[in-house]
Amino acid sequence: MTASHPSCMIDSEPSIRCAMGDSALILNGVTVAYRSYKERPTSAKETIIQMVRDRKFRHYSTFDALSNVSLTVKKGRVLGIMGSNGSGKSTLLKVVAGVLVPTTGTVLKNGSVSSLIELGAGFDPELSAIENLYLHAALHQKSKSFIRDRIPHILRFAELDEFADTPVKYYSSGMYARLGFSAAIDVDPDILLVDEILSVGDERFNEKSANALKEFIARGKTVIIVSHSAESLTTLTDEVAVMARGSLVFLGEPQAALEVYRNPEYQRRLE
Repeated sequence: MTASHPSCMIDSEPSIRCAMGDSALILNGVTVAYRSYKERPTSAKETIIQMVRDRKFRHYSTFDALSNVSLTVKKGRVLGIMGSNGSGKSTLLKVVAGVLVPTTGTVLKNGSVSSLIELGAGFDPELSAIENLYLHAALHQKSKSFIRDRIPHILRFAELDEFADTPVKYYSSGMYARLGFSAAIDVDPDILLVDEILSVGDERFNEKSANALKEFIARGKTVIIVSHSAESLTTLTDEVAVMARGSLVFLGEPQAALEVYRNPEYQRRLE
């Protein structure tokens, strides 16, 4: 894969930052394609036979979870993404997060990324909250001293001080989600990815997490939010992308995006 910016090397962070200027994120022709086999192998032998056969005959169809998506997000902007189930919203976030590698196209990121896609993804259930916070920090290339200083604040925000040394496998889903939210937003990333996760506890904690997100935005950070909530998209975002069947069908002002999403023409594209 080659970038659309000749001076930008994909594997060279300084070069990326130089070439991207005031852009936090650039997606250029991103496609994520999956194979759908008519017959699924049931043994290792059948798998090998299928691999050999597929070189000669195409016994599978392809499905594009994302299809040729291109967009640019400026630093300090908040991009909303909306669309029906299966439209490619979460797949797009996972590509930006680096969880998925595009089949074709390029993804350029100007800075560090933290995701609230699957809260607590990467946590080891056998480890305590404190041990998992060190693990989470290491994955985000943060030093031990950084996370050691931040652990009391993270646990206090997550309201888990009393359970700091308890293996997270004993946590309720709400406790697990609160720890994941607190850890993700506390590593101070340049780009934060949010996928319908503000309902991570009771009403009081939901309000606290929403306020934390607003403070993050107020500090000029770049945020990408997937949401079905018209209120969230109109109050938090600068622009909204509308997705349909893996394609970007609209990118613009939030209210205009809502009108596109609610338009019968958009609904017909899903049929």
